[in-house]
This record gives sequence, C-alpha cells and structure tokens, in this order.
Amino acid sequence: MSNITTRRWAAIGWGYFMILPTILGLILLNIWPMIQTFYLSLCSSGDFGRFDWEGLNNYRVLIKDRDFWRSVYNTFLFTLLTVPLGTVFSLIAAQFLNLGIKGKGLFRAIFFLPVVSAPAAVAMIWRWIYNADYGILNQLLAVFHLPVAAWNTDPVWGLPSVAVIAIWQSVGYNMIILLAGLQGIPKMYHEASLIDGASPVRRYLYITLPLLTPSIFFVVITSIINGLKQFDLIYMMYPPTNSNPAYPFARTVVRYYYQQGFESMNKAYASSLIMGLLILILLVTVIQFRMQKKWVHYGD
Repeated sequence: MSNITTRRWAAIGWGYFMILPTILGLILLNIWPMIQTFYLSLCSSGDFGRFDWEGLNNYRVLIKDRDFWRSVYNTFLFTLLTVPLGTVFSLIAAQFLNLGIKGKGLFRAIFFLPVVSAPAAVAMIWRWIYNADYGILNQLLAVFHLPVAAWNTDPVWGLPSVAVIAIWQSVGYNMIILLAGLQGIPKMYHEASLIDGASPVRRYLYITLPLLTPSIFFVVITSIINGLKQFDLIYMMYPPTNSNPAYPFARTVVRYYYQQGFESMNKAYASSLIMGLLILILLVTVIQFRMQKKWVHYGD
C-alpha cells in the first residue's frame, strides 16, 4: 500500500473519529428513541409498565379518533396562522435593521429577547395580558371604546391568541436569518440596476426578493416544523388542571400526545399519535422541498 493511500485512509479514519460523538448522540438520542416509539405504537399499555403486542390496533383507533383529527386541524390552523405572518413580520424587521440606522445592535437585541426568554415565563405574562377581567389588552381596548373579549377562554380566540404569542416569540430568530441573507446579497446587482434606472420597488421585487428566497425558504420550512410540533405555549396557556372551555379548540397534536401519554398514562396510544405527527411532518417537508424548485433561486 502506497504512502498516499495510507495517508488518505488515515485522514478518513480521523474524520470519522471526529464526528463519532455526534453520530453516537444522534443514534442514542434520536434514532433509538424513534425506534422505541414505533415499537410502543404497536403495543397496548398494561399494568406496572407492561406492554402487550397489539399490531396495528392503535392506528385503527387513531383513524377513528375525533379528538386526534380535531388536534390535527388545530395544529395545521396554528401553523397557517403563524408561518405567513411570522415570516412577513420577520422580513419587515430584517429590512428595517438592514437600513443602517443608529442603535442597530440595541434594536436587534430587543427583537431577539423573546427568543431567549423561557416559554413558561412568556406564557405567564401573556396570560395576564389576555385576562378578561384585569388584563392590560382589554383595558387598552376599552380606552379606545373597542370591543373586548375573553382571549384565553373563548373557543373562538383561544388558538389565535396563542398564535400571536408564537409569532411574537419567533420574529427575532427569523429576523436574524433574513438579515444575514440580506447582507449576503452582492451590491453589484443593485449598482447595475441603478445604472439602468430601476426604481427602488423594482430593485426589491426583481433583485432582493429572488436572491433572498433561500433564506426565506429556510425560515418557512423551520417555522412549519415548529408550528406542527407546538407544545410548550399551549401547555402553559392551558395546563392539565385547567378546565378551560377553549382548550379543545386550541389543543395541538403534541399537546394531545402529552394528555394521552402522561395524564392518562396510555403511552402506547400516545406513541401512535406521535408517529402520526412524524408522518405528517415528513409529508409536509417533502412537499416543501419539491415546491422550492419553482420559487427558490440560488443565484446560479
């Protein structure tokens, strides 16, 4: 074996050795739990942590479970409410910070602060804001003689109220991604368009937006996944001991999974719920990646 071949295999070996911790973490923390979850979804929960083989029975029950399909509807509605609005607000914030205004770092920190805030603290503050009796939102609406509402107890407003919190909390992170995309656009394109006499609107529509589509696609795909697996805000806004009438109309699939697995202790059926959610996320992701060819431009 030549020295070149020996060095090549040594380099490959060192490469695999360096990524070995990541591979082990992926197997132990992601792949193996997923295999266990799939196995549990084919069983039934017994006494003292025993699981009996049931085959596809949980999935047959799942198909007929109205609460599950209601949760799927709520999850997709939540995603539909948060992703477009969140992306637009993030783009506006990123464009605002890209103008070179004074105090850019301060504004960036203010926008990003909700991202690093604990979801429990965020939910508690917004529960106070939404309170029908002494919440600041209804007090402000009353000052301007606008109609008030029971934001976190009305079935109509339960899910949109949580969607507002999710948008507010995610704008900062998405803004950073889009701001990096804006700053990565070569200036020569705008300089050439200025020479050709293009207006600011045309420059934005035909240069900035097309070159920003890879960053927008990343924001959209991650926002959709986060929306489909939303749990913490729903859980904090509607805790287990709370008999809130808006809860069934705001319950997402992951919240329903928690209800079945940890409140009702039906871990086998809960596993089938989460496998169903995994299939939904995979389908949506595949559709997104196929559709990106029609609107995402990578500058080649």
